[in-house]
Amino acid sequence: MRIMHLLNHTYRLNGHVHAAVDLACEQRRLGHEVCIASGGGDFDELLASHHVATRIVDHERRPLAVIRSMMRLKQCVNEWKPDVIHAHMMTSAVLAFPVCKLSGIPLVTTVHNEFEKSAILMGLGKRVIAVSESVSRSMQQRGISPKKLHVVLNGTIGTARFANRNAEPAKLAHPNIVFVGGLHPRKGVVDLIAAFKTAHSAFPAARLYIVGSGPMEEEYQELARQTGCSDAITFVGSVDDPYPYMLAADIFVLPSLADPAPLVISEAREAACAIIGTKVDGIPQLLEFGEAGILVPPSAPDMLATALIDLLGDPAKLKEWREKSQLRIDNLTIERVALETTAVYRSAMTQPKLIGAASRAV
Repeated sequence: MRIMHLLNHTYRLNGHVHAAVDLACEQRRLGHEVCIASGGGDFDELLASHHVATRIVDHERRPLAVIRSMMRLKQCVNEWKPDVIHAHMMTSAVLAFPVCKLSGIPLVTTVHNEFEKSAILMGLGKRVIAVSESVSRSMQQRGISPKKLHVVLNGTIGTARFANRNAEPAKLAHPNIVFVGGLHPRKGVVDLIAAFKTAHSAFPAARLYIVGSGPMEEEYQELARQTGCSDAITFVGSVDDPYPYMLAADIFVLPSLADPAPLVISEAREAACAIIGTKVDGIPQLLEFGEAGILVPPSAPDMLATALIDLLGDPAKLKEWREKSQLRIDNLTIERVALETTAVYRSAMTQPKLIGAASRAV
């Protein structure tokens, strides 16, 4: 099968980019011909090394720029001749829709950021992939037909991005709590800092490591200074690969207020972390609905603090939750994601002859 992915760029530290790059490389490994059309970025070298073709299609949203980008995409489609186009962001779906209609190529979209109002535009696809059951329900409530929707849960284990990753744990103080994510309101860092203040009063040796950057970084640093235990809180900043921090984590926490299906949960489970996550969006599904990680309500720092104290005070329970993180972990492989996604493509193809003669079934 010839697959063209369309996304705004290929720069690191963007979840939808990581998901698209992982998928493209795995599809190529499985024998498909794969191209990513985007504004370009950090991952183009990785894509080339895995024989994924790249094309430049600008995603600027100004009216004249959009028209030029549509024309450029049509040129790429005429040249590369994909069997299916897979759009990963709202602008990508808008660019691809008329091109797909004119070319007779099925459009598949993935809803990565369901919390954005413009996510409704992903309904332009003939098939719409939701990255968790929660996202599927939300899109149905917003008017997307259930017949269009297919759930393909995110997974990262075995991805090309991590082929040569550093498997040496970071040098962190213990006992510790690790957060990895963007520093903006929906990630719940304010709740985590408040919860850590309470946990630290019970366990003064505990340390909190906040890995990531974002627009709220200075505000969160000031908030940490006001806790009275700022010496125990380290803002690591952004890193290309947070896996060494997860390997060194005693407790991994993701206190999100909204998170469709965060890739970082899959990574934390691969690192065999004891995990605490919030009961929002796709986090429960990624944690096997509480069997592979502890679930607490969002915006409830007192309950998060109780969960932290419970684990910090009981090494046997901490070990137990590390072991539980491995429950059905094979469901989080990128191979499973690629195979399920390919099945969605095939369901979108009303004429099997559209699949190129050189394609290999998987």
